[in-house]
Amino acid sequence: MLNPQNFLKSIRAQGIQFSAGVPDSLLKDFCSVMTDEGSDIIAANEGGAIALAMGHHLATGKIPLVYMQNSGFGNCVNPLASLADSDVYSIPMLLMVGWRGEPGVKDEPQHVKQGRISEELLQTMDIPYAVLSEVEAEADKQLEEAVKVMGESQAPYALLVRKGTFEKYKLQTKVDNPYKINREEVIEWMLQKMEDEAVVVSTTGKSSREVFEIRAKHNMGHGKDFLTVGGMGHASQIALGIALSKKNRPVYCLDGDGATIMHMGAGAIIGNQPSKNYKHILINNGCHESVGGQATVGFAIDFQKIAEASGYNQTWLVTDMEELPSVWDKFQSTDGPVMLEVRTTESSRADLGRPTTTPVQNKEAFMKNLS
Repeated sequence: MLNPQNFLKSIRAQGIQFSAGVPDSLLKDFCSVMTDEGSDIIAANEGGAIALAMGHHLATGKIPLVYMQNSGFGNCVNPLASLADSDVYSIPMLLMVGWRGEPGVKDEPQHVKQGRISEELLQTMDIPYAVLSEVEAEADKQLEEAVKVMGESQAPYALLVRKGTFEKYKLQTKVDNPYKINREEVIEWMLQKMEDEAVVVSTTGKSSREVFEIRAKHNMGHGKDFLTVGGMGHASQIALGIALSKKNRPVYCLDGDGATIMHMGAGAIIGNQPSKNYKHILINNGCHESVGGQATVGFAIDFQKIAEASGYNQTWLVTDMEELPSVWDKFQSTDGPVMLEVRTTESSRADLGRPTTTPVQNKEAFMKNLS
């Protein structure tokens, strides 16, 4: 296995000083080292990271580093193909891509297709790549070769990173989080207060896993929930599509700070649609908890002002469970679109499970409920 600190030193030794991206579970130890180094930019989404890297190269002539999970390729195909490609502006950058769903390696359903097509997608886009070795000397040679190829081609090069490539590293830079609300507890409270006919669209990550386990705990069934297990940042638009088509059903979007930031333009569309039944719940813990705990800008920006400026009818912020009951009554009774932001701790249960139904089973139960 690679020591993430040593590998970052090797990258820096090659003259690659700028890095930006979106944290990934397979890269979390490496990403944590970069966070502790203090020179990294955690981008809103992977396409934005490509653009940041392009700006750095245009300003300095140097090669930047962009990191992501392979699912993030969906956000960066456009800037890679229409801007960075050698047929357009010809911008070299080192792509470090966590290979979730690698063929032959057990993974969650949402990663299987992404993993199967990762190499094919790189080949289709004419991006040369290597599967990063776990042996330090070999990995350094791969890095040297990547820099050489980028110098000659003036185009991107990718390193695919398998599960278990990096040694464990504990993030030292902690998010300053003074909030005491536990996310799972507040989700459980809200699910029990929702109308019988209400449905929930929950964002990717631990929130959806918690929704599933809470429903099982209370024998509520799973037909009222759509678990957005992939496609980070798209839950709010899925919920809007449902709300516009089922105006007689309250539709709650259970969102996260990182997911909301990733596709923040969605708020402008939500705020300008006639969706009185749309209820947006934003669980904000200020970090990318599922992939290492690296900070988002969730505590540095004002989601209420952004939502109101985007056309939401009203917004509320809750930072203590004692505030929630009175605010919830207003949130529930006010015509949407409305937003309730709840600031929580960054912790979750170590034994938190995963849905025991398949995505297709989830879809079918949810559609049956809606019909």
